Amino acid sequence: MSTKGRLWAGMSAAATVVALLSLGFDASAQDIKKKPAGAVSACKGLDEKACKSKAGNCLWIVPKKGKQKPYCRLKARKKG
Repeated sequence: MSTKGRLWAGMSAAATVVALLSLGFDASAQDIKKKPAGAVSACKGLDEKACKSKAGNCLWIVPKKGKQKPYCRLKARKKG
């Protein structure tokens, strides 16, 4: 094999390795970006009495208009 042939063989091998490594990094980056599935609010589905007993974390919401029923939800966190 001539020097030119070895050079091309080395360059093609290096390009293959770089391509495989970049695919691996892309796949691992996608795994990191995923949010945890199934994060359910501790207040969801509670009745009025149970919601008000958790006053530190939950709020009882009574809609003013429409057909929506009253519900319990998690209090918003303060930014800062």
